Amino acid sequence: MSSPLRIAFVPGVTITKWSRIWHDRRRDTDLEFVPTAVPEQASVLANDLADVSFVRLPVATEGLSVIRLYDEDHVVVASVDDAIADLDEVTLAQLDGYTLHDPAGSVDDAIALIAAGVGAIVLPHAIARAHNRKDLVSRPVTDAPQTQIAVAWLAEGETPDIEEFVGIVRGRSANSSRANPTPPAEKPAKVVKPGAKGAPKAANAAAGGKAKAKRKPYATSGGAEAKNRSGSPNSPKARNARKRKGR
Repeated sequence: MSSPLRIAFVPGVTITKWSRIWHDRRRDTDLEFVPTAVPEQASVLANDLADVSFVRLPVATEGLSVIRLYDEDHVVVASVDDAIADLDEVTLAQLDGYTLHDPAGSVDDAIALIAAGVGAIVLPHAIARAHNRKDLVSRPVTDAPQTQIAVAWLAEGETPDIEEFVGIVRGRSANSSRANPTPPAEKPAKVVKPGAKGAPKAANAAAGGKAKAKRKPYATSGGAEAKNRSGSPNSPKARNARKRKGR
């Protein structure tokens, strides 16, 4: 078995879905998970502690390949006894005057202080959900900038395993390939039903259709003047012509 592919991820990012797909397709290579904090989300790549890192933007992109995956809303976390608990949502202006803890610091320490009634904190929704407690509430902050989640790796250190894992994250199926794209499907030939307008005569005949024969006029003894529209020699007009001729 080859060396494991090392995957770093910041708090609030769930990679269970992608790791499950990887194990279904690549049982020959394990994944090794490296939890990391936002300040170290890029340095784990530079220091060869991880092969791929799930990061929160912005991140210094020099030397990195970065693909944005999705956006995440922010919420404010406060004590269940705070006035914020009576609101459905808040704005940043409504948080003026609050002691807001720094989300770049220890979230665990901030949560403990908030539960004791000291201040509040604005966090990405996934992180707040991970710290959910009965003595806390979270409310959407409608005008807070969204957090952008991305996947990053060293541009010069890309390997087939990294490329395949990033493809899984981006939704590439097991049968798709950059080198062998799926060719466009050919349009089926138009089928014309026998007897339909525009159908070839040969097709109609092959299908059992009856070809119309050209009608030949009946021959008469009375010549051309004895023929009627149907060409019958027994029509009244033909008989009268023969009588006049016999006079």
